[in-house]
Amino acid sequence: MKIVDKILAVDELKKMAAAAFGNMVKAAVDVDRELIAVDAELHSDLEALLLEDGSKQKNIWGINLYPDMHGEEFIELDSLINIRPSHGNRSRGVENEEMRKKIISIVSKRIG
Repeated sequence: MKIVDKILAVDELKKMAAAAFGNMVKAAVDVDRELIAVDAELHSDLEALLLEDGSKQKNIWGINLYPDMHGEEFIELDSLINIRPSHGNRSRGVENEEMRKKIISIVSKRIG
């Protein structure tokens, strides 16, 4: 597991995918601090890593990255950690359009 605070090369992401799920890397995005935690078996482990680093739970969203895909297929906004009815998100996805855009923007900034 690692926190990406600069830029992570897609080739490195591909290596992580190959070592774990084959074609996918789980990630958690802190939308406030614009950080991404990557490379764990569970989104909750990545969430815990970010929390230990000073993030706030309300700012962390779980995603999946598919390094061999492009465009909209590269990012999947789906994780159990996203279910938080008290914040208006009742599904594993990210229901707020502005939040989805922010997550995609951060991923674009940090993965290259």
